[in-house]
Amino acid sequence: MDWLNSFTIYLEEEKNFSFLTVKSYAADIRDFLKFLKLKKVKVEDADYPKVREYLSFLLDEGLEKSTLARRVASLRCFFHYLQIKGYISSFPLSFLRSPKLKKKIPSFLGENEVEKLLNEMEGEGFSFLRDKAFLELLYGTGMRIAELVSLNIQDIDFGSELIKVRGKRGKERLAPFGGFAAKALNNYLAVREEKFGSLKEAIFLNKFGNRISDRWMRKRLKIYLKQTGILKPATPHTLRHSFATHLLNRGADLRSVQELLGHEKLSTTQIYTHITPKRLKQVYEEAHPRA
Repeated sequence: MDWLNSFTIYLEEEKNFSFLTVKSYAADIRDFLKFLKLKKVKVEDADYPKVREYLSFLLDEGLEKSTLARRVASLRCFFHYLQIKGYISSFPLSFLRSPKLKKKIPSFLGENEVEKLLNEMEGEGFSFLRDKAFLELLYGTGMRIAELVSLNIQDIDFGSELIKVRGKRGKERLAPFGGFAAKALNNYLAVREEKFGSLKEAIFLNKFGNRISDRWMRKRLKIYLKQTGILKPATPHTLRHSFATHLLNRGADLRSVQELLGHEKLSTTQIYTHITPKRLKQVYEEAHPRA
């Protein structure tokens, strides 16, 4: 049986995982299947000791804890798939614990750095107006870059300044966007229509009229960071982190930020509850009776 292909179809069609998640899980399980083949063990006979042996092998290879934790998650999903499909009778990973990871504080740009980026980036024509609208929306909504590149014209309600976002596992949410993003988007859409007409479904297009890729926008962001003199390394996801951090620093409640980011669990949003020294001092001065 082609275990990998069957598992991939399960992730795509039944679990509705994102393309990137399916890709990473499939790569992990491909590696595990190679290990079983080397050990001459059938998939149906892979038990807890054999999984432990595989993980020990990965540790000996120098795999980082974060990568190992993802491998464990992939294995749990794979064996769960085997169990619900009836290929194995019991779940062999019940006693397996994932490696404990230190929670990293997300990197983010300060408000002044984001202002500098969005106000001082320079260019002209279709490509620049597209990039300007893209980055304004990225910071203005906190969307993931994959969500942004997949937007279609019908997803935007300009009257209410809301965007219908398709998040992870096909879950939909509404994301508000403000005046700066609306202006940049309108400027871009005007030249987009001149260049390609109104029949294109995707909002963000490359010069050939095809949906733009997230990889291309990562490259474009690096150009604008260098152009505006921002030395701090940043990715599109950094702007998402900045969006959440700035909202919380200005008094937004955690539940609302959770909804805006499209997080299923509040614990995921709690990584943003780090407080900048400036905000910490402000809270102290406002709240302490003898400040």
